[in-house]
Amino acid sequence: MMEENETLNNIQEYSDDSIRTLDWKEHIRRRPGMYIGKLGDGVHAEDGIYVLLKEVLDNAIDEYMMGFGKSVEVTIKEGIVTVRDHGRGIPLNKVNDVASKMNTGAKYDSKVFKKSVGLNGVGIKAVNALSSRFEICAYRDGEKKESVFSCGNIIEDMPITGTGGDNGTFVSFTPDNSIFKDYKYRDEFVETLLKNYTFLNAGLTIIYNGKKFHSKHGLLDLLNENITVEPLYPIIHLKGEDIEIVMTHSNQYGEEYYSFVNGQHTTQGGTHLTAFRESVSRTIKEFYNKNFEYSDIRTGMIGAVSIKVEEPVFESQTKTKLGSKDMSPEDGAISVSKFIGDFVKKELDNFLHKHNDTAEIMLKKILESEKERKAIAGVTKLARERAKKSNLHNKKLRDCRVHYNDAKGDKRDMSSIFITEGDSASGSITKSRDVETQAVFSLRGKPLNTYGLTRKVVYENEEFNLLQAALNIEENMDSLRYNKVIIATDADVDGMHIRLLLITFFLQFFPDLIKKGHVYILQTPLFRVRNKKNTYYCYSEEERLEALRKVGASPEITRFKGLGEISPNEFKNFIGEDIRLDPVSLKKEDLVKDLLEFYMGKNTMERQNFIIENLVIEEDVE
Repeated sequence: MMEENETLNNIQEYSDDSIRTLDWKEHIRRRPGMYIGKLGDGVHAEDGIYVLLKEVLDNAIDEYMMGFGKSVEVTIKEGIVTVRDHGRGIPLNKVNDVASKMNTGAKYDSKVFKKSVGLNGVGIKAVNALSSRFEICAYRDGEKKESVFSCGNIIEDMPITGTGGDNGTFVSFTPDNSIFKDYKYRDEFVETLLKNYTFLNAGLTIIYNGKKFHSKHGLLDLLNENITVEPLYPIIHLKGEDIEIVMTHSNQYGEEYYSFVNGQHTTQGGTHLTAFRESVSRTIKEFYNKNFEYSDIRTGMIGAVSIKVEEPVFESQTKTKLGSKDMSPEDGAISVSKFIGDFVKKELDNFLHKHNDTAEIMLKKILESEKERKAIAGVTKLARERAKKSNLHNKKLRDCRVHYNDAKGDKRDMSSIFITEGDSASGSITKSRDVETQAVFSLRGKPLNTYGLTRKVVYENEEFNLLQAALNIEENMDSLRYNKVIIATDADVDGMHIRLLLITFFLQFFPDLIKKGHVYILQTPLFRVRNKKNTYYCYSEEERLEALRKVGASPEITRFKGLGEISPNEFKNFIGEDIRLDPVSLKKEDLVKDLLEFYMGKNTMERQNFIIENLVIEEDVE
């Protein structure tokens, strides 16, 4: 008994020695998620290595926004990132402080940086702490100051010397491979990031690995770059002091928006996007002087809004959602909502009065949306009730505990749902999943081909009605319950067909789900190669041959022909930390209407000829 009491006392001892103060770099390295969100290896656009790049770029862009420097050079080679701007350059005696002292920076002085992205003096320090090598060099008035760090520790502190370099700042960093495991920068994500910077800063030139990015028309160029459907009328482009908006309508369902604050892409929207949607709807309703519902006005709307705010308040360090309610922290400052509302009311109303052709096309689109909504109103009401009732005891959905629309921090991004077909496959995933963050939705057979059908089918078809209810996207994307919607089907002909049918459904009725990067295809291994000592799971023929080389003589080779053949214990390996996902994405050249018509329409002979011409026959492997 005495031994137990001594042990308990030791465990509960709470003394001066229990209190620790972490060094700034140690805190960042221990809790990187607080500063850059998720880590990742570069497979996803939101992975931490892109946040590191963005934090350095933000400083260069802020210089341009203040009127200094017209170009930025970016290179990424073998995992090493360099950024060179031509702004004013960091004051030479403060270079080390800016790189290594928390809450240090010029952005606290609103006279120097009135409308910058970062205000917390953390960004570049986080890059320093999370890099195995970090070099910073400032050029000012014929002199330069250079320092080199490793994991936040200074290893070279060079004196101020003379130089002939242009004013500006040079930063080079190598993300720490012990934190960002086997990372790799992908051009498609880097280029999208850089394009957005140029769209939001018309006149700025960014050169990436020798490739030039430049925009003359700002948000107009951005929408033209991202739009994958034919607009019904020419894009409306309105600019004012500290605000720029673009918008049009298409025949797609749902809404599609891009929002920005001080050049920062707020992927989760915020107060400015809410104000934009509401003020556009209200202005259009008042212009036509009809009692339209906002949902009818916004169906098929595609738009973007960019504003500049003094000292913006974001809801997280990664700055993906604006929380600011005022344009300025000063007393009596105009609110974000009123600022955007006043601008839209005046400029959009004036535009519609001057452009009758656009106004007539817009009216026709709204009336068509209203007509379709009323036509399915009865079906919708019954379907909603059925879905709600079914969801209480929904055998198709095995839900998780964390959801995208109510979680914060890392867990918000971890929330996912697997859409699978068949009892054996859904059973394996259900038994293997993380019940905290992974849900499973089971289909019954092949879903309906929805190409060419109206939204009425979403409510009349039980599978789609329950799927829509599970995702919680009937009204808009704001209530989406899962960050990742993962299509998990067999890698055979039937499985591929189910993938196509589901993607068709999303493209037809919820295209923003794909455009915002929420839809993925689960990769599962095609082969298992093992001997008595080692087991290798292979996702391609190349990986199988490599595994055979490693295993050597007398290997046991298993070909998985369906998800149901993989035991739950094995499945844990494929949907855990090492999960392989292929994102479903759309590019500018991927016109949705043409894609769906070719692959899912009635042009049977044209499609057959395409398949015959591109057919590749693989030998079966036993």
